[in-house]
Amino acid sequence: MQLYQHTPLLESQSLSLHLGKPVYLKMEALQPSGSFKNRGMARLCSYSAQQGAKGFVASSGGNAGLAVAYAGRLLGLPVKVFVPEGTRPMVLEKLRQELAEVLIFGKVWDETDRMARQTAEEIGYAYIPPFDHPLLWEGHASMIEEVAQSGIKPGAVLVSVGGGGMLCGVLEGLHKVGWKNVPVVAVETEGAASYHAALQAGHPVTLDKIDTIASSLGAKRVAEEAVFWAKKHTIHSCLVSDKQAVSACLRFADDHRILVEPACGATLALIYDKASILESFSTVLAIVCGGNCVSLALLEQWKKQFFL
Repeated sequence: MQLYQHTPLLESQSLSLHLGKPVYLKMEALQPSGSFKNRGMARLCSYSAQQGAKGFVASSGGNAGLAVAYAGRLLGLPVKVFVPEGTRPMVLEKLRQELAEVLIFGKVWDETDRMARQTAEEIGYAYIPPFDHPLLWEGHASMIEEVAQSGIKPGAVLVSVGGGGMLCGVLEGLHKVGWKNVPVVAVETEGAASYHAALQAGHPVTLDKIDTIASSLGAKRVAEEAVFWAKKHTIHSCLVSDKQAVSACLRFADDHRILVEPACGATLALIYDKASILESFSTVLAIVCGGNCVSLALLEQWKKQFFL
């Protein structure tokens, strides 16, 4: 059973003209659940089901929870998704549409995740982490494998980083297809820069708090594997503001008629702002990672907030 889609790889004429070099877009926002998370969750949930899992428990107020709920519905297994207080109502509704049982617990994700793990153990369901598991990375690697099958080798890959799951998958994919010399640009918003902090320290560190509207990037601590990759692959860490991320979302909607969330806008902001890090690359591949945590109303609200 196919629990994710092979997504389009588009050459963006508008962004290519803007940047002065070919810009390719891997359109993961078009996955069934709305984000790249479909890939990794498909791999891990399928494996867990084969091992006899009676159901799944996830802890996520966004893309990961939706991807687990989607996989569980197609596999015919019940799903409980724990979300933090303050999770947007539109996300809760999307989770319920996927037939997941939604449980609200904790003010921050760390508290929510502890309850999810405890519940999974108590009821005998498989706990599905949002970003830190080898099978998730293996699933996400399929993005790059699809790009390679198209015959296009990018000069660099731009990736938004939250917990580091997508980053690990992209890097695994690059090595699988023999593209060990293709650098990766890891992008975070300034208020959720746990990967940037980890690279500076040489090991994962826990942020005191998350302060960004890019909620999908809100991991206080990245996966250790993401830091390990920096020792064997060229990774450039870049930070953008919330304002830059939102501006990119608005411009992308105009250019490509698709809504993406600020977590995705962070990556696109480097292109729209012609970041100096991109000057030396012959071509650019941007992972358009998702658009669940956004709506027209939210974009309009953020537009006013940042005077855009």
